[in-house]
Order: sequence, then C-alpha cells, then structure tokens
Amino acid sequence: MNAATTTVLVTGGSGFVAGHCIVQLLNAGYRVRTSVRDLRREAGVRATLARAGVDAGERLSFYAADLLGDAGWAEAVAGCDYVLHVASPFPAGVPKHADELIVPAREGSLRVLRAARDAGVKRVVLTSSFAAIGYGHPGRTEPFDETVWSQLSERVGAYSQSKTLAERAAWDFIEREGGGMQLATVNPTGVFGPVLGPELSTSIGLIQRMLAGGLPGCPALYFGTVDVRDVADLHLRAMTDPAANGERFLAVAGDFMSVFEIAQALRRGLGTAAAKAPKRQLPDWMVRIVGWFDPAVRQIVPDLGQRKNASNAKAKRLLGWAPRSNDEGLIAAARSLIELERGEI
Repeated sequence: MNAATTTVLVTGGSGFVAGHCIVQLLNAGYRVRTSVRDLRREAGVRATLARAGVDAGERLSFYAADLLGDAGWAEAVAGCDYVLHVASPFPAGVPKHADELIVPAREGSLRVLRAARDAGVKRVVLTSSFAAIGYGHPGRTEPFDETVWSQLSERVGAYSQSKTLAERAAWDFIEREGGGMQLATVNPTGVFGPVLGPELSTSIGLIQRMLAGGLPGCPALYFGTVDVRDVADLHLRAMTDPAANGERFLAVAGDFMSVFEIAQALRRGLGTAAAKAPKRQLPDWMVRIVGWFDPAVRQIVPDLGQRKNASNAKAKRLLGWAPRSNDEGLIAAARSLIELERGEI
C-alpha cells in the first residue's frame, strides 16, 4: 500500500483523538480528509496541527458534515480508501434523556457506514469505548476483554448506553448490509496524553480540575488510562493490518487506577506543579449524599468501589501495539495543560 496515494477520512476533526489520528496519518504520508460540523472550524484545526509540528497543506481537506444529517457525507467519503469514524458525542454534563446521546451516536455511525459502503471504502475503524464493554456487570475479578459487552440497565449511564448501542448497530450493519466492507473497532478507556489546543476532552478535564485544586477529594472510582498517541497508533494499525478485520481492540495502557492513584501519579511526576491535586479519598457515603443533589455525581455512584481491570493482550498480540505506561500518559496530559495555561501551546 502506497500511503501517498491512499485517502483516509477522519470524522470529527476538531476532537482530541481525531486530531492525533490526523497528525499520525499525515506524518505517515497519507492524504487526509476530515469532517467538521462547520467549515469555520478549519482554521482552528489547522492551527492545532501546526502546534503539533505538522504542516498539513493540501494533503488535508475539510468537509462539512453532521452526525445528525445526511448532507455532506457522500462527498466526504467519495474516493476514500479508509474511514476512521472517531466523532461521537461525549457529554460535559448529564443529558436530560439518554436518547440525546444514543440517537446521534447510533444513527451517526450508521450514516457514516452507509456512505462509506456506497463509496466503496475498504475498511472503517470505529472508535467505540470501554463503556461498551465494562458496565452493567456484577463485580468480577478477571480483567475485561473484547469478548464482553456492557449489560444495559437503568444503572448504566447514558454515555455507556450510547457507545454500546452504536457499536452493536455497526456490527449488525456490517453483517446485514456491509456489502463486503470491513470493520474494526477501537475501545479506549480514559484517554489522556498531550493536548494540542484549548478544546479539552472530559478525561483531560479531570486532570485540569486536579491541578487547579477543583477536586476536594477522590471518589473510590477505578478506570483505565491510555495515551491519546497510542490510541491514534492503534487506529492506524487497525486500519491497515489484515488481522484487524472484524475485530474489537481494547486500548488500555495497564492496570486500572483509582482517582486517588492518579492524583498521586501527578504529584510524583510534577512535584510542586501538582501541589493542589487532592490528597485524600472521599468515603462512599459522602459521595452518595452529594449525588442526591448533583446529577453528575449521581451517575458515578453505582461504580463506587468497583475494582475493574481490562486486558490489552489482544492488540499487542495481533497488531504489535506497544502503549506507553499509565504514568506517561497522565504526566504528558498535565504538562501540556500547564503549557497551555502559559500560552506555550
């Protein structure tokens, strides 16, 4: 495969993961297209890429397309060899109804898949999530792997529902209507690593709150971490490796960490720059009381004290993926936030 003659569409080009995917694709020599809801975002995305040391030039083009409508998708995928469907809603707060996330995630994925199939795209890599794997289960000691799906119930949040239903819909589409087009999914845990610009993801927002002293204590929550550069790398491997066709890949750096352990890692790696990171773990009863009044806190209550873990063995074995450590991704995120605050990004 000649990268210089290969065209890849990355959906949601202004996003955190999508931005790093575009950087790595351009650095590898591909021609890249990206979708944005509004073409006025092009200048901002190009500036972000420039801060990452990438001069995209004419090898990057922009298309206006929204997950909620058909307009623009046929044009965006025409002539593309591959699609990385990264765009997906991630709530800053709690939606009033789960369908606010489920509908654009599921219908948007199907919209992109239909357009890609009709354009003769070889393979789509869908960015799913650990949220489609590790929620709604009773307590378990063995690590989650790609054979597991989240069990949806009233105790499972809207985001997990949206990612699970969107990914299941994608696999069903490929089986029934895919017309020979291939699919692989990447299922990241919490994505950290260096930010490229001022628009911050929800996971990066946690680090920002810790550094600013905005988190008085740590709830007993456990989740996986992975560096965004490794998530992008896994997308590229899943895009081209024959072994990736029809497979899901968990993107996690290592063992899950508690929020308190993340705070400790920041202080260990940054010293005084992380002096405001929380130094105590909150008792579960206190978090539950706060949840009575705060819908965002109420969402996390079912997961308090649940020690989860997940395996990255499949991505390592099939695709040769070699992620950075938990601490590397967390410290890179924190350092880039400090640089952003100083105006160095």
